[in-house]
Amino acid sequence: MSEPLLKVDNLTQHFPISRTFTVKAVNGVSFEIWPGETYGLVGESGSGKTTIGRSIIRLHNPTSGSVKFQGKEIAGRLDRETERMLRRDMQMIFQDPMSSLNPRKKVGDIIGEGLDIHHRFATSKERDDAVSEMLKKVGLSTAHAERYPHQFSGGQRQRVGIARALVMNPKLIIADECISALDVSIQAQVVNLMKDIQAEIGCAYLFIAHDLSMVKYISDRIGVLHLGYMVETGTTEEIFSNPVHPYTKSLLSAVPLPNPEVEKRRHPVAYDRVAEGIDYSLGTEHLIGGTHTVLATDEELARWTA
Repeated sequence: MSEPLLKVDNLTQHFPISRTFTVKAVNGVSFEIWPGETYGLVGESGSGKTTIGRSIIRLHNPTSGSVKFQGKEIAGRLDRETERMLRRDMQMIFQDPMSSLNPRKKVGDIIGEGLDIHHRFATSKERDDAVSEMLKKVGLSTAHAERYPHQFSGGQRQRVGIARALVMNPKLIIADECISALDVSIQAQVVNLMKDIQAEIGCAYLFIAHDLSMVKYISDRIGVLHLGYMVETGTTEEIFSNPVHPYTKSLLSAVPLPNPEVEKRRHPVAYDRVAEGIDYSLGTEHLIGGTHTVLATDEELARWTA
């Protein structure tokens, strides 16, 4: 494709709480996702990562800004054709696999619901075969289609959530911290499963996570979010080998190392935005090189790169 699969430009998401108070969750965030790539979105809790994912897929109506998916604007009022395209070609894997699955439905019906809504198959046998094939693809058996969500472990439920998203053959999957509730060994299995499926069907991921080591493993490019602002973006190599923003440096310094001798000497870098006098609303996006950008004023950039 000559244009990005998803283009987010100056996305803003505010939530009015009262007449005098508004939560400014996302402030002017911009990024692009190309077909077949994985874009990692990292940041601390409350930075706006999940809000961005939900705004893109229209679980929230964006306050302002532009979101283009496959060349069509999806941030404003949607006509019927665009809405069907969005529901068909963009899917979401939610953070909590238990609360996102209907406890009253069998797994086979949960996975096949999208197929039923969009009339993907002419006969019920074709539909059941597609559900069974997807269950096998995510490491479950066809017999699991007759079980209910509470009969599965956390890792198995997350696989059901992945199967539900993938059965539609979407172009983009928003993975909202889909591994944070899983054991470390299960996390590796789920991430490897996502990479295998991406190689097979060519889908793109917006991978939202806290775990920087996992983001480094799966992502092609990374965006660092803080207090609703995109403070730094770049390829995985650029972010991990040459972080510029002090918040990014602080995040990377907090990653534990598997070597106990090195871990003893590791000193996390503290970051205090107020003490350093950093005002994100005054910063502009500076290109460092390649695709590496940093949100900063001219004085801040000169100080950080000196």
